[in-house]
Amino acid sequence: MGWKETFVEAFDIFGPASLFVFSFTEAIIQPIPPDLVYIPMLVNASGNVPLVVWLWLVVTVSSVLGCLVGYLIGQRWGSKLMVRFGQEKHLIKLRQLTDRYGSFGIFLAAISPIPYKVFGWMAGMAEMPKRPFIIAGFIGRGCRFGFEAILIGLYGQKAFDGIMWVLDNELLLAGVLIVILTFVWFAYRWWTNLDADSPSHA
Repeated sequence: MGWKETFVEAFDIFGPASLFVFSFTEAIIQPIPPDLVYIPMLVNASGNVPLVVWLWLVVTVSSVLGCLVGYLIGQRWGSKLMVRFGQEKHLIKLRQLTDRYGSFGIFLAAISPIPYKVFGWMAGMAEMPKRPFIIAGFIGRGCRFGFEAILIGLYGQKAFDGIMWVLDNELLLAGVLIVILTFVWFAYRWWTNLDADSPSHA
């Protein structure tokens, strides 16, 4: 049994309260995804729609609240640390990136294997407006955890095994997703600049 499973089992007796704690702290700093607690609870609650909805609300709300704490930490101390260590130019770029892709970036992190907490810190350091940050987080996290609940309800054990495989390979999948998005971005830039780079015709 791995350390993650041992840690999860130690808290499993607390039910939805443990789900809240895992989801809340994962969105700030700790590395164990709440899905490891949430998904087995969904399997046990199969057929009990009110309980499934309650678990979905607990994991979604606590995750967004945790990421909001990460946002406040980044806002309070992140910028000062970057200035202290002479990284003002990176802070400026971070703010420009957040201004351009803020809500979409938060949504992408909330729904994908990309660590949600990192975008929370970044949004705080870049002083992204809180309202779109929270709304994007609720939509993204709600879709992610809701999708898992629907899969478990429709496909049962097969969905459980598939989701657990994704969680076991989360870092690899996040890296692949980042590479694909980077490639798409460069391809888009190349396509949009094609006319500007081509010689003019008389």
